[in-house]
Amino acid sequence: MISDHLQAIDFNKKLKSWYLKNHRPLLWRQTTDPYKIWLSEIILQQTRVAQGTPYYEKFLENYPTVFDLAHADERDVLRLWQGLGYYSRARNMHFTARQIVSEFGGKFPETALTLSKLKGLGHYTAAAIASFAFNEAVAAIDGNVYRVMSRIFGIKSDMLSNEGKKEFATVAKTLISQEDPATYNQAMIEFGAIQCVPVSPNCSICPFNAICYAYAFNVQNELPVKAKKMKVKNRFLNYFIIQQGEKLAMQERTTKDIWKGLYDFVLVETTARVDSPEDLADSVMLLALLRQGSIRQVPKLYIHLLTHQKLHVQFWWVTVPENEHFDLPENIYFFSKNDVETLPKPILIDTVLKEEKYL
Repeated sequence: MISDHLQAIDFNKKLKSWYLKNHRPLLWRQTTDPYKIWLSEIILQQTRVAQGTPYYEKFLENYPTVFDLAHADERDVLRLWQGLGYYSRARNMHFTARQIVSEFGGKFPETALTLSKLKGLGHYTAAAIASFAFNEAVAAIDGNVYRVMSRIFGIKSDMLSNEGKKEFATVAKTLISQEDPATYNQAMIEFGAIQCVPVSPNCSICPFNAICYAYAFNVQNELPVKAKKMKVKNRFLNYFIIQQGEKLAMQERTTKDIWKGLYDFVLVETTARVDSPEDLADSVMLLALLRQGSIRQVPKLYIHLLTHQKLHVQFWWVTVPENEHFDLPENIYFFSKNDVETLPKPILIDTVLKEEKYL
């Protein structure tokens, strides 16, 4: 396939030349420390560079080595992660830091094969660390790279299918520089990020426009081919923010659902939007709330988008008398204002508390 367009060595020369002139001086590109590279890769999964960079700096400030992260409390790690979403990444990162310390003495494995066996490290992340930190000649193929290869070489296989992944891997293995795989991988990722962008790429200044399949046939918007997206599920969440004095009643989410390990409020999930808390009073606890507390509805209806879920969220703020005993449901406890501020929370919960001027 590649021989029909350009020899790999010529491709690499043009790519490297473009990269040296155009790449962004990102912090994690200025190191070969596998810990820092790993940290950046985990943070930047499905996170824009502009959003992820402050988190990268905060994590290095709080946990400068893998030993520091391994010895951290998971609650503190989640709190520092707050706002990035995909909290399983933070939990996996914490788990893997402990694994690297306990099983590898704090030293990262140097091959993509071994790295890929660690929790939370897929083939791309493992290849990125192996090439950037240890110069292993293994291709790191992220969404940017899929797009570049598909467009230039006319790969029409579904990038998410097993057959498609094998085809892309074969092309990538042919292309990768054996002498300088780290720069090659960085260049391919950067080329897709700022030149061969998803929508309206400026093909007129592309160094590969003479050999690009997508440019020749004007199919840039059709490549790469992806399977149909999973249908988005609508969920209706109804929260009761119970306040007694300055304390709020909160619970840690422990089930295999969204926001595991984070703290939220008394929750009732329904199949559709409800108009009043009376429609939710189907338990002894909620009935007691309606009798004992002063209830007001937070006027704003919040829409919170996750990868495959659309959350329709309503809040009712319930104030119960400070000197009155109130029985909370199991695993829900009152926390002081200072504790509420430091607990790891979904960004939506944090936003509501700030908008309601509690925090």
